[in-house]
Amino acid sequence: MSFLDHLEALRWHLVRSIFSIIVFAIIAFIFKDFIFTNIIIAPKTPEFFTNRSLCSFGTWIGIRALCINSEPFQLININMAGQFTTHIMVSMILGLILAFPYLVFEMWRFIGPALYDKERVYARGAVFYISILFILGVLFAYYVIIPLSVHFLGTYQVSAEVTNQINLISYISTVSAIALAVGLIFELPVLIYFLTKIGLVSPEFLKKYRRHALVILLALSAIITPPDVFSQILVVVPLMVLYEVGIRLSTRIVRKEQMAAQSSG
Repeated sequence: MSFLDHLEALRWHLVRSIFSIIVFAIIAFIFKDFIFTNIIIAPKTPEFFTNRSLCSFGTWIGIRALCINSEPFQLININMAGQFTTHIMVSMILGLILAFPYLVFEMWRFIGPALYDKERVYARGAVFYISILFILGVLFAYYVIIPLSVHFLGTYQVSAEVTNQINLISYISTVSAIALAVGLIFELPVLIYFLTKIGLVSPEFLKKYRRHALVILLALSAIITPPDVFSQILVVVPLMVLYEVGIRLSTRIVRKEQMAAQSSG
């Protein structure tokens, strides 16, 4: 294929990807009541699964401080078109999240013809793992990080004379940013896999700079979580587990390449 043919193929992959986001966004737009009440706003209520579980555990061990979001704050809207624009924004974000596996599939369909048969098998597996890791990241953010973040930010006060009145757009922006950020950084093993395949990192390099990686991951967790140590640790722990998984993947890749080189030699 010529360069223009490649551009034409890429254009149609992008069109189908955008169309899939729009379709899921329209579905999310239609089911407004369920999505906002049972999904978006739910983490700030005492009935949310994480909040109920932590409160039950805290009551059992005698630590009432674990009963987070027991007194949910009220969301307010101060813009004439605020609720409508928020509705559209949430629909688009959910459309992106729900369409993510298909977006990865379209990416694979574009680069697949340029790969060898063996590489195509690995790439097909990558589509599955990229999608699963992203979904796991979003779920981890939704059930663990977001309830804690909402509780910390929604109840924090510099003075008892200052009352928190949380703007709807501010709440949505915080929730969506955390969910998307955690979903993306959960792709760490995939990143390590491809960096190893192209020779930029090795198992020895990853093991040698494990402490440096911990500092970087701590910095990332500080960016996407509220400024409290507990939330940062909750993010760093799974990321370090994923980093160790990445080391195992890198070791397997190098070992297979060495075996292939020996057999061919």
